[in-house]
Amino acid sequence: MELQGTIKKITDVQTFASGFQKREMVLLTEEQYPQPINIEFVQDKVDLLNSCTEGEKVKVSINIRGREWTSPQNEVKYFNSIVGWRLEKVAGSDSFEPTQASPGTQAAPQSSKNVFEEEDDDLPF
Repeated sequence: MELQGTIKKITDVQTFASGFQKREMVLLTEEQYPQPINIEFVQDKVDLLNSCTEGEKVKVSINIRGREWTSPQNEVKYFNSIVGWRLEKVAGSDSFEPTQASPGTQAAPQSSKNVFEEEDDDLPF
């Protein structure tokens, strides 16, 4: 599965006593209602984030992992993780800085006409 969006946050590498390494990235999706998705990169995949910066547009290949956990009170709970395993920068996107207008957006044409002047038209109102 793949997700595409803008990097909102990249955390530092976490190294645990067992030698396990993890690094997280928050990806802001590109849809009508953008979603901040937390993606984990583990072990040798933590290095994929070294060349990335916040504000870049990327495409991330992910796996969704699930696990079951039984509490000391014998309650069973389920957890999900989104784990990234490949990262590609999307061409032509370096940061949030709006150096150019986005495709499909244009500046409104400037008119030298006074907008408060009445126009001669034949509309009945």
